[in-house]
Amino acid sequence: MKVLITRDIPHNGIAKLKQFPELELDTRTGPPLAKEELIKGVSDADAVLVVIPDKVDKDVIAAGTKLKLIACYSVGYDHVDTDYAKSKGIFVSNTPGDLTEAVAEHAFALMMAVGRRIVEADFFVRDGHYKYWDPLIFLGPKMMGKTLGIVGFGRIGQHLARMAQNGLHMDILYTDIRKAGKETSGVNATQVSMEELLARSDIVSLHCNLTEETKYMINANTLKLMKPYAILINTARGPVVHEAALTEALKNNWVAGAGLDVFENEPKVHPELLKLPNVILTPHIASATREARIQMAGMAVDNVIEVLIKNNQPLNWVNK
Repeated sequence: MKVLITRDIPHNGIAKLKQFPELELDTRTGPPLAKEELIKGVSDADAVLVVIPDKVDKDVIAAGTKLKLIACYSVGYDHVDTDYAKSKGIFVSNTPGDLTEAVAEHAFALMMAVGRRIVEADFFVRDGHYKYWDPLIFLGPKMMGKTLGIVGFGRIGQHLARMAQNGLHMDILYTDIRKAGKETSGVNATQVSMEELLARSDIVSLHCNLTEETKYMINANTLKLMKPYAILINTARGPVVHEAALTEALKNNWVAGAGLDVFENEPKVHPELLKLPNVILTPHIASATREARIQMAGMAVDNVIEVLIKNNQPLNWVNK
């Protein structure tokens, strides 16, 4: 049975698969596979382990005549046509949970870096502008006691809330269509409407899935609801934010700053965002801790083993 692995993953995952001699591994390295390469690769594969840049659409899925599983090396799976896979009897799995702390920590780091203008100040020093101490440069907000609004209150959103509340005594607001009336884990948080969250929050951090409802959720109209000194953080999915609208908001002081780890047309970034000093841009690295990436590899290959070796459904089955 052939397993196509479209990109380098940590060695622990490869080593676990190599324990099964009946599995033939086709491991690829380097940049993302072109669509034609991906179609060719899945044509005789029993399972494919994909990463977020791999667009697994109907054409790719249809080419996998033997395909039993599409194992995503990610929590998100919007890069896979899950409905079409389901219609073909193909499992789709993901790797939830293991990157919770990593993504929450990155969101927290972006919040602090944008608020305290760390990157701007770093360039100021590197460019030789630091000639004397100035009490009025790079002023930012005190984070203690501020209001943090979290859009999407799953594992990651709640972990960020605990960090912010326990560490900085922040007030936590959240909105999540799936959390209505449910208990939250170890955090005192208030559920409000999206409009109220945007209007009251000093920091807005996005942790929702990408759906038809959330695409361009942050746009010109919603950005104008935010406080002029508020900060927007996105470690969720790029198209949740309309980048052209965010550019205008940052230029015109509708909001004070933004920290983005994901982009609308990733890996491309809106060219005007690249010119702005009040936005920090990172290359989709929110889950980039050694621990998280190793755990993700283990979860992804466990899904492969469950389906191909044990003839079970995957442990993290998303297209039921």
